[in-house]
Amino acid sequence: MIRSLYTAASGMDVQQTNLDTISNNLANVNTTGFKKVRSEFQDLLYQTISAPGSDTTNTTETPSGIQVGLGAKLVATNRVFGQGSLRNTGRALDMAVMGRGFFQVTLPNGNTAYTRDGSFTLDQNGQMVTSSGYLLDPNITIPQEALSVFVGTDGSVSVDIGDNEPQNVGQIQLATFINPSGLKALGGNVFQASNASGDAQVGNPGDLGVGEIQSNFLEISNVSVAEEMINMIIGQRAFEATSRSVRTADQVLTEITNLKR
Repeated sequence: MIRSLYTAASGMDVQQTNLDTISNNLANVNTTGFKKVRSEFQDLLYQTISAPGSDTTNTTETPSGIQVGLGAKLVATNRVFGQGSLRNTGRALDMAVMGRGFFQVTLPNGNTAYTRDGSFTLDQNGQMVTSSGYLLDPNITIPQEALSVFVGTDGSVSVDIGDNEPQNVGQIQLATFINPSGLKALGGNVFQASNASGDAQVGNPGDLGVGEIQSNFLEISNVSVAEEMINMIIGQRAFEATSRSVRTADQVLTEITNLKR
């Protein structure tokens, strides 16, 4: 009975984490470029009372054995980098990545971070920055006299300064990773490369294996509210079931304790 208490407690613990993950997904349903997270679990060690294939007689053996599980554990929270829907904003500096790739930005400490949030604006120097003020990398500066800005699907940035021909002012590049799920989330819609993600492979939008840029659009979260609500109900029911296991084990222990009475 003591074993069942600890086993059920491990199940309650992982379901609590599962609900935490689902709640974070729902909280970011309107976060630009947000990618949902999925919790993944594994069973714990087994107490082997009788190993499969153990001899029962000189000529027979047990076909399955006796193994008692000791619960579950959380092994990963994988981020699902599926494409989110696009929302038309009408702003030239709002950009969505269609396909693989991340915008590169420079953090205040000088490190490079990566984001799918393409809601860029201009700072006091005309440089393209994120909503948090992080500089786009490579840095692109829009002239003060520019009448309008154009961003091509290939990442080329040009401006209209009143001449007959648009003037090119920079090239946006995208970074791709072998394992984007291995990126470390820093908050603020940015990620950092890790050993699990591999090094960034930088290329122009539209290159082989690199997505294209859609100007005047933003990529919204890929969280499905209906799917997350279903997952929440499943997690809640699993938590309730394991908590009932605790109560049942406690009742059995009570009966055993009261046998002498």
